[in-house]
Amino acid sequence: MKDKQKIINIAVIAHVDAGKSTLVDAFLSQSGVFRENEEVVDCVMDSNDIERERGITIYSKNCSVMHNDVKINIVDTPGHADFSSEVERIIKTVDTVILLVDSSEGPMPQTRFVLQRSLEMGLNPILLINKIDKKDQRAVEVVDMVYELFMELDANDKQLDFPILYGVAKHGIAKTELDEESEDITPLFDAIINHVAPYPDYNDEPLQMQVSTLAYDDYIGRLGIGRIYKGTLRTGQTVSVCKADGSVVQRKINQVFVYKGLKRTAVEEAECGDIVVLAGISDISIGETVCEDKNPLPMEMIHIEEPTMSMNFMVNKSPFAGKAGKYVTSRHLKERLEKELEVNVGLVVEPLETTDGFKVSGRGELHLSILLENMRRESFEIAVSKPEVIMHRDEKGRLLEPIEKVIISVPDEYSGAVISKLNIRKGIMVGMSGKDGYSRLEYLVPTRGLLGYRTEFINDTRGEGTIVRRFECFEPHKGEIPQRNNGAVIAQEEGIATPYALDNISERAQLFIEPGTKVYEGMIVGMNSRNEDMVVNACKAKKTTNMRAAGSDDSVKLSPAKIFTLEEALEFINDDELVEIVPGDIRLRKKYLKELERRRSGK
Repeated sequence: MKDKQKIINIAVIAHVDAGKSTLVDAFLSQSGVFRENEEVVDCVMDSNDIERERGITIYSKNCSVMHNDVKINIVDTPGHADFSSEVERIIKTVDTVILLVDSSEGPMPQTRFVLQRSLEMGLNPILLINKIDKKDQRAVEVVDMVYELFMELDANDKQLDFPILYGVAKHGIAKTELDEESEDITPLFDAIINHVAPYPDYNDEPLQMQVSTLAYDDYIGRLGIGRIYKGTLRTGQTVSVCKADGSVVQRKINQVFVYKGLKRTAVEEAECGDIVVLAGISDISIGETVCEDKNPLPMEMIHIEEPTMSMNFMVNKSPFAGKAGKYVTSRHLKERLEKELEVNVGLVVEPLETTDGFKVSGRGELHLSILLENMRRESFEIAVSKPEVIMHRDEKGRLLEPIEKVIISVPDEYSGAVISKLNIRKGIMVGMSGKDGYSRLEYLVPTRGLLGYRTEFINDTRGEGTIVRRFECFEPHKGEIPQRNNGAVIAQEEGIATPYALDNISERAQLFIEPGTKVYEGMIVGMNSRNEDMVVNACKAKKTTNMRAAGSDDSVKLSPAKIFTLEEALEFINDDELVEIVPGDIRLRKKYLKELERRRSGK
């Protein structure tokens, strides 16, 4: 009988931009996954278009490498708190985590979240201080900060005895001492193998495999991805699937895949401890257990934290509806959201009282805006309302709202403006420190107060500040929080915007459209310098005469218009406004397009 293969599963966890995907690149390239003549892109695991454009990991992904005779399955996880539902599921399938911390930033709020989940699962992390080639690196100090964080999170003695390595993931270097010489990440491989025992041999026990992620393949349909905890899994095997509601159904597995490098490889049989991909079970879902057909042994379902923010997704009913997208009806919208629910477990979808939309709740603005961006690229047309924070009530019936921990790094000269804005938004400062001309501010701010703040923050700090936030707790409702102070500039009629009309409007407002843009009645074309809405004729043409005055034909010079990204548009709108999202365009509009309707609703 052949020996069981040694298998260790690891997840790379960290805050956004700490270098997770870059470290996975180093693992892959130094373990001989790529051919010598193969062209390799940076952050090879970030395969989704939006991930590449934004430089962030959104979906957790698997790959594997061999070191000596040990197979190491690696999971690259998202660092953004909005995608924490991905991280929570993945932590359950791994034997250890590599905690990546920036050598100058130290542990950030998201680091705390993913580390807390790992410690609760009983994992013993490995610490890698990354980017030690930075001029402002303070690796020794950062290690002390990580120890403090472990103690705050009630780590046990074994977890506190974590291996510490230093490295530069970009250059593929890791070492056990700061002043040591190293040319590769072999010390990290050695630390993993010495620190973590390979998965025990439970091959002879009854099968248990839990699905932690779903994927879809155009040829073989729905795929369930997860770890085999006990037993072995074979192609063509009949299994019992233990559902969330307690029922058990019989299904047949068509194909079994394991990861070799970046590729899914079909196998006849997979052993316990390995991460596998199943094909053939069309109704499989996250958290369900695949067992032997005569011996169902369900595992505990995976718990996912509740959503914190909701938006209304509605059918686009503007005068330009149906001109750009293919999918424009509520039926299309319903089918697409149901499909998303199968893969995206952090999402909740409820129908609205009207028949033309759905209330969609997620883990934050970014979580929901990524879904909207994907739908836009798939040729959907949608109208979206202002994001709303989801409130809770305690046992005494008091209204509670989510509070976020915010860490801000900003040049000293702009810190006053940031502090005054956050105080107005009901923020409470819990810490402040300064170094090398930069202030580090720590605040607790209601999530409602942070809606629409990012754009103001960028303007106040001239783009030099960084802001990081994550959910902290629920606290009693903080009362009224001021919203946008400026009114909207609203188009009066349908037509094409002219330079002459926009030139006149630009004296009193910031424009959101360029000359030649098609507009309709009720569309928002700019932001008023005052706090009331202003209705304008953006299509007005210059009167022509048979006399030409000198200089009257000089071209109009306009300031560049403010073009919104999807997140900025969602932050900008008020309760009586919508964002119209269509392929190739993002427009802002009033809920009621006609002025008379707006006045009536105002009363």
